[in-house]
Amino acid sequence: MASTLSRPSRVAKLPPRERILDAAEELFQREGIRQVGVQAIADKAETTKMAIYRHFETKDALVAEWLRIVAADYRAAFERVESEYPDQPEEQILGLARFIAEGLPAISYRGCPFINSLAELPDRLHPARQVIQDHKAHQTRRLIGMCTKAQMPDPDQAAAEITFALEGAQVSTQNGSIDQTGDRLMKVVEGIVNRHRSHLGAYRASD
Repeated sequence: MASTLSRPSRVAKLPPRERILDAAEELFQREGIRQVGVQAIADKAETTKMAIYRHFETKDALVAEWLRIVAADYRAAFERVESEYPDQPEEQILGLARFIAEGLPAISYRGCPFINSLAELPDRLHPARQVIQDHKAHQTRRLIGMCTKAQMPDPDQAAAEITFALEGAQVSTQNGSIDQTGDRLMKVVEGIVNRHRSHLGAYRASD
């Protein structure tokens, strides 16, 4: 999954590190990582290249930190649905899908930052790719945990199907191949949850 919501807008007068991150986020999202140089980020942040390198050792480190912030939005979404629907793992799953669905309009013209970054950074040792890999692994663990709490007979498979649906909706929205992606995504995820729950009923009936 990828970040679908931007961080809250910040006021003009910010500490230098925050101005740099805000500038990098806007430029990376709009123009891509490789197209944006450190000088462009410095100009946007109204600072200097030297100041950027005081806060971030390299441009790669800046990219990685930006993606950590994007990933934090997703972790917050998991925390929010778990808080809103305590002891209701199925509703937590649907709440997470709703978070993705509501963010799809932004994907349509900006693209998913994780997908875009992976396409631009083929080196698997790049620090930003490690951030993405860790983020995806964390998401998978959380989803499997929700499916397990929902007592689905095969939580790994259920989580995989949900992940395919969430990420597929983002790609389809970005390339414009499917319309009404938000509504369709919710129906698909609801179908996955219901099917795996029905398997639970069949499993219990066979005992």
